[in-house]
Parts: sequence; structure tokens; C-alpha cells
Amino acid sequence: MPYVDLYCVDDYASIFYTTNTPHGNVGGFNPDKPSIIILHPLLLDSSWLSLQFGDPRLTSIFNMVAFDMRTCGKSSSRPTGRHDSWVDAADLAICHQMLHLPPCHILALDGISINCALRFAVLFPELCLSLTLCNVPAPKELDWMHTAYDELLYSWRHAEDLEAFEHVAKEAVGFIVGKNCDPDLQDDLIAFWETSIPPVRMLRVAETQAVLINRIPLRKDILSIIKQPVLIVHGEFNETCPRKYADKLASQLVNAEGGAFTYTIKGGMNSLSIIPQNASLLHKVLAKFILQLPRVGLNQTPPVSDWKGRMKTALSTLAELMGDPSIATRDSSSSLSFCCLPQAIIHKQSEDLRQYRKGIFAAFSPLGPDGRPTRRYSDRRTEHWFTSEENGLSIAGNSFLLVEHPKQREKKPHSLQDRPADSKLRRANQNPNVVEKQVILRGSMARAVTTAAQSAAQLQQYVA
Repeated sequence: MPYVDLYCVDDYASIFYTTNTPHGNVGGFNPDKPSIIILHPLLLDSSWLSLQFGDPRLTSIFNMVAFDMRTCGKSSSRPTGRHDSWVDAADLAICHQMLHLPPCHILALDGISINCALRFAVLFPELCLSLTLCNVPAPKELDWMHTAYDELLYSWRHAEDLEAFEHVAKEAVGFIVGKNCDPDLQDDLIAFWETSIPPVRMLRVAETQAVLINRIPLRKDILSIIKQPVLIVHGEFNETCPRKYADKLASQLVNAEGGAFTYTIKGGMNSLSIIPQNASLLHKVLAKFILQLPRVGLNQTPPVSDWKGRMKTALSTLAELMGDPSIATRDSSSSLSFCCLPQAIIHKQSEDLRQYRKGIFAAFSPLGPDGRPTRRYSDRRTEHWFTSEENGLSIAGNSFLLVEHPKQREKKPHSLQDRPADSKLRRANQNPNVVEKQVILRGSMARAVTTAAQSAAQLQQYVA
């Protein structure tokens, strides 16, 4: 099976990987082709890399392998608070050496993957030939993104029915893809989350989010260690990762071979890997970038046999960078030894996981008895008042309004469709002084009816 088992005294992880070979293993790699390691986007896994593995511009000239991070996809691990991007880089390095891969080009498709790729290039420069970084995030998570992720995680965990889970999943689609998402792609994303990370498996989402939010920015002196060629690809209309951070990172990679190149995909949104138009442009640029670099085949570099010794050397390098000599004394066979988080953050992450573990097996499951989603998101009743529109508001659809007769509509000076579509809830300003008061007529019923008839006759004459 295509798994790499990482086990030691304080940690266990089983890392799933897939390749573009007929049998899905690295034994079928062509020694004359360059090799690419693909790191998947946030909240997705290697199964969402079909556009990359199905493009002949890549598969025909490259050996390709993709790993699921320890908290994503088919990989499994023991939940821990000692998890950051340095740990992800150590996981990747151990898998790289245990599979006897040659030096590879790294394609990082999202913020959490970019953080892993940069640290991998710092600690293991001989295993990394180049870096291609897509949609570079801010060094620290933006305040509004931090709040949005917290609300998303809470709503995901406490969804009590299918409508609530679909609502929060649609919000997640906005983070991953953007506002204007294809309906079929939106259905596939929500169905994937319902199957892979429902509320009952919330610990995986919580640990992944902690890695993203609690990251510590790399200092300029650490970024200056990277000497590999770097290509930065950015979407033109990316809202979660502004372009200025890509330019800032490019300026800080002062020792990158030839300087860091920045390429903007016109019309690109938050995701450049799962939207066919954006992915096609990305593959074109990636192939040109790698093919102009010197080739390193499988037979040119012997595999590292003593991977534990190489990890020990990496721990010593990390200890020098962090200014903490105790890091060099940690267990080199454990990826968790590379964690550089302060003790306070480790404690907070561990406590958060402990809280999310409570009642986890009683959480809502959006799957049916057969283990599949009960419906597609597009098959729901769209006229429900809780339906989220494009601007994120929940308004009643037109199906709630009575259909008027054409003649009745002509009599009205303004129809309902003529009102401005500002997508905002309008509330009437009620004032007790202007509320119509009921008039009570005193006397007999005959007198009251006669008075009402006279008033109606006078009104008709006035209107005529």
C-alpha cells in the first residue's frame, strides 16, 4: 500500500502518497525524468490533484508524487498540540528519504503547503531543486481571517443538522475557491467534506487550523538561506492572500538562484489548482520554469541510507536557527522533535484538542446509512429563508411572494421587481405617533354601516 509509517516513542503517523505511475508507487519512476512533489491545498488532499495528474504537459515529462499531510486525506496520526509547519517539513523529509526519492522540485499549492515547503528547503537543501509557491499568504494570519477561521471551526463542530453543516461548508467554499464558484465544483467540495471531515472527525480540522493560525513567521536571515530557484504564482483577484505579501516574500529571498520570479495569473481567484482555467495556466508556467533548470536524474544522486543521521543534522541546524541548543538533543526519529512553538501555544493547542474531543462521537453526521451524502448541495430547497445568497446574506426567495395578475400589476405604480436590488434587509421605521389609530364608531349597527357606506361613496367620487 502507498503509505509511509512514521513511528517512535511519542508519535505515530501513517502518510499516504500517490504517484503518476501505473501502480501508484515510486518504483515505476522513469530515471530520465525530473521529479515533482506536490503539496495539496488547505482542507483538501491528494485526491483533488486530478488536474495536475491528468495534464499531459506534466505527466509526460515529470515523475510526480503527492503526499497527504498527517491530518488530511487518507493519512492518519495521533492528535497532538506539538504540530507546526516545521513538523510537516520533517514528515516530508522522512518520507522523501524512506522512499529513496531523488532531489525533487516542490509545488506548494496553498498557504499551509507553502509554509512547509519553505522550511523543507531551509533544513534539507540537497533534497529540494526548486520551489513553486502558489498564492503566498501573509507572514501572520490577518485579523479578519483569524476571526473567520475561528467562527468556521466552531460552526463546523456544532452543526446540528444537514442545513447547518451545508451552510458552514458553503462559507468554506468561499475561502478555498472564492465568491464565484462553479455549482458543480461547489457540490463536489461539500460532498467531499461531508465524507472526509464531518463534525465527528473535527479533531483533524482543528489541528490543521492550529498549524495555519499559530504559525511563526520566518525571519529574514532564515529566508536568506534558501538558494534554490523560486517561482511565485499569484491569482490576480485573490482576496485571502493579497499580492503585496507575494512581492514581500520575493524581495526577502535574496539568495534564490537568479532571484525569485513572480507571475500573476489573470483572473485567478483563491485557488489555482482545482479550477481548470487557472490550473492550465499554472501548469504551463511550471513546466517552462522547471525545464529551463539543470536536470538531476534518479541515477545521479545515491539515496541516503541513514535517514536518522540526516534528521539529527537537521535538528542541529534548527537549533542554531532558533537559538535553542536543547533542540539538538531531541529524538531524531520523531517529527514532533522539530516543533518550534512556544510552550504556551503548545499547551493551548493541546487544550483545544481536548475540548473538541469531548462528545465527538455524538456529533452530527451528514452521511446516510450507506455512508454517502444524502443529497447534493444544489438539490436542496433554495427558497428556504436561511439560504445564503452570493453576498452572504440570507433572504427569502421570490417563491414566497404571491404571483400577481397582470392587470393588478398594471394598476400599481411600482412593482416588486422595480425595487433596487441592494441585497439588504429593509426594516420599516415604526413610530408610535404615526401608527394608524383604529376609530371606534359609537351607536347602533345600522348607523355604523350607513356611515361607512357614505365614506366609501365620497372616496370613489374623489378618486374619479
